[in-house]
Amino acid sequence: MATRSPSAASTIKHVAARAGVSYTTVSHVLNGTRRVSDDARRRVEQAARELAYAPSAVARALKNSRTRMLGVLVPNITNPFFAELTRGIEDCCHRAEYAVFLCNSDDAPERQAKYLQTLVERRVDGLLLAAPAGDTEHLVQRLQAMHVPLVVIDRELPGLPANLVHVDHHAGAKLAVQHLVALGHRRIACLSGPSNFAVSRLRAAGWREALAAAGIAPDAGLWLEGDFDAAVGHALARQVLARGDVTAIVAGNDLMAIGALRAAAELGLAVPQAVSVIGFDSIDLGAYAYPPLTTVGHRIGAIGEAAASLLLQVLEQPASAPAEVKLPAYLVERASTGPAPRKAGRP
Repeated sequence: MATRSPSAASTIKHVAARAGVSYTTVSHVLNGTRRVSDDARRRVEQAARELAYAPSAVARALKNSRTRMLGVLVPNITNPFFAELTRGIEDCCHRAEYAVFLCNSDDAPERQAKYLQTLVERRVDGLLLAAPAGDTEHLVQRLQAMHVPLVVIDRELPGLPANLVHVDHHAGAKLAVQHLVALGHRRIACLSGPSNFAVSRLRAAGWREALAAAGIAPDAGLWLEGDFDAAVGHALARQVLARGDVTAIVAGNDLMAIGALRAAAELGLAVPQAVSVIGFDSIDLGAYAYPPLTTVGHRIGAIGEAAASLLLQVLEQPASAPAEVKLPAYLVERASTGPAPRKAGRP
């Protein structure tokens, strides 16, 4: 019998030839679909080992209409929030023996659209879409045309009745302001994310409502808008701290807050003696900032696990109506917040 190198790509027919059986017998042995003799089973298993044969996942998917693969589309994998979120998704999928196909859209609508098409072509069983970017109307139309079970994470898509997993952004921002008010702060600035994102609007609304509830008139000049990154947080913090009357900053996310910590240090303002800083999201990195960052949020890995678990549940038991999972935001108090100084800008 002709031999075949194990390094060459082997097929079920090669295994059958080496074992001296039909390829349907090989299929029955490997898939356990029908009983075969002990002798035939031993020969098939030995041949498969010698040829390093691996059954085709694509062929199995075509036969079973399942790839056991989930698509995950995030806007920026370099952002620790989405890295931790993806880890939570992957942990849940690993336990359920699903693979993850990760795509990074870089917050670019055209790249996002291309990846969505790729995921359809790969026949993913379901899709986890985190913080979708771009024209909502066209994105909704594209997702509706895909006919793929979907869970949206973090940002709701108006017009699309999809499963949704998100943190209570509004309540989380109120919690941050309430924490600062309890410490005696009255001049509390808000470094907001882009106002075209519902997440930013909800957090800014929480800031305003918590101030109003404490009898503090929200000052429009203390609300500054920018992207969710450290460089923008740094620039906005320098701008607002230059006023000289701000004693605390509520940042749109932890990256902006870390940028604000750097700005305070550059301006010679001790944190928290001269100015307090609080973030949002509770990324792991915040615990290692200097000083360690006070933040509000939900454990990010748990958000990913909740989203993946919901999608797996939908795949096994399709629901008639989309589900919404709203996770509570918690305060994680560290050293970047403290009592308000007697005079703004001075320790």
